[in-house]
Amino acid sequence: MSSPRANKSDPVAAFRRAEDLLSGRRPLEALAALTPVLDTAPDEVSVHLLAGRAYFDSAQLRPAEGAFERVLELDPADHYARFALGKTLQRQGRLPEAETQLKMASAMDPRPEYQEALGEIRARIALGSP
Repeated sequence: MSSPRANKSDPVAAFRRAEDLLSGRRPLEALAALTPVLDTAPDEVSVHLLAGRAYFDSAQLRPAEGAFERVLELDPADHYARFALGKTLQRQGRLPEAETQLKMASAMDPRPEYQEALGEIRARIALGSP
């Protein structure tokens, strides 16, 4: 097992460790492992996507929103980031904004999970529920 100091000198190892921790449902530890990578690779889409997922999984919705928005600044065509941003906005009760992001994600890549999420948002908006 590598030390935190080793992770700072090897951003790839730190990123892989953060992925493993997130897969193991340990998002807070994943964020801790990912912090040095965020500092050294501020323009890497994959780093911000992983951070956004870890924030989302740990119910830190504002930081998740920021991470997914950063991905979209770097790559506006990233359909997964739009989907994840839509789900993040949905959890915050911001349904019209969520619908916009999910609609774009579905148009970019009509994956079933994107379509289902969009249908759910539309139904909630139609019912007037948060």
